[in-house]
Amino acid sequence: MFIIIGIMFTGVAIGYLFKNLSFLRNTEKTISYTIILLLFILGLSIGSNKLIIDNLAAFGWQAAVIALSATCGSILASWMTLKLFFKKGGKR
Repeated sequence: MFIIIGIMFTGVAIGYLFKNLSFLRNTEKTISYTIILLLFILGLSIGSNKLIIDNLAAFGWQAAVIALSATCGSILASWMTLKLFFKKGGKR
């Protein structure tokens, strides 16, 4: 895990150092397509795994509850941040 986080921060540092290169500014669409491709491949690997598919009913509800809870928590945290730190009129 620390290796992955280290690689990410190394990428952030290199991106910051070379932020003026036009090549790095045009990577938004490429990144989006890459993420979509990775999610598709993840779906393929899950769909081809018989153990996961056979137990989908058992774990599906747990996964749905966790995903819904995480989404609601993120929305609540975003709303609280907006109300606490970004008040109208320039006053805090």
